[in-house]
Amino acid sequence: MSFSLATWNINSVRLRAGLVERLLSEEAPDVLCLQECKSPVDKIPAEQFHALGYHHIVARGQKGYNGVAILSKLPLEDAGGHDFAALGHARHVAARLENGVTIHNFYVPAGGDKPDRAINEKFGQKLDYLTEMRDWFHAETPEKAILVGDLNIAPREDDVWDHKKLLKIVSHTPIEVEHLAQTQDAGGWVDITRQDLPEGNLYSWWSYRARDWDAADKGRRLDHVWATPDIANAGHSSRILRPVRGWEQPSDHAPVFASFDL
Repeated sequence: MSFSLATWNINSVRLRAGLVERLLSEEAPDVLCLQECKSPVDKIPAEQFHALGYHHIVARGQKGYNGVAILSKLPLEDAGGHDFAALGHARHVAARLENGVTIHNFYVPAGGDKPDRAINEKFGQKLDYLTEMRDWFHAETPEKAILVGDLNIAPREDDVWDHKKLLKIVSHTPIEVEHLAQTQDAGGWVDITRQDLPEGNLYSWWSYRARDWDAADKGRRLDHVWATPDIANAGHSSRILRPVRGWEQPSDHAPVFASFDL
């Protein structure tokens, strides 16, 4: 079984339903994982996606904030969702394909502006969220699984436009990178994007504040596709669809793609 998968922080699935339809029409991934849907599940415009062949949806939602959804052409079943760090946020959902592969869709907290939990509660929540993810993967070692989503951390030096300038900026601070590495190691997760594209600068997010985002190219790779070691070698064809960031009224994230032969 071969299938393609994409992950995309859509920044409101209702506001940008037309962009989702365009991506589904033009790229046709078998599975699309969305984050920051900002919608209760019953308000997600599922009928629009159903008309394009995406008959299956597993989601967790809330009004105005957070929210994660998995749209699929392939049959899948709800495999649960966790409220890490007891935030009461819709930030994780899992679904299982008929071939037994479990897909985890995550939206890790952004962490606010100041990388200091003593003065910034949101930064502490981010670190606690990652710690609980780590502990969960230690307790229940994932197998035959794919983890995708907006993890809100750019871990490598070439995952940001300027490593030294961003060392004190939330998303690239050493403590965040360390927490993400511990989470990744706990599940033995393999970074599929960097397995395919091991060298060079690679970004999936560009700030709304930069109108010349494309020319300035001050990006960060915040969106990730990981897989467990037992299926990591089946991953291939990774790419980031940068032009989507330039669509009309875009999300500030671009979709990240990978394919798997299982």
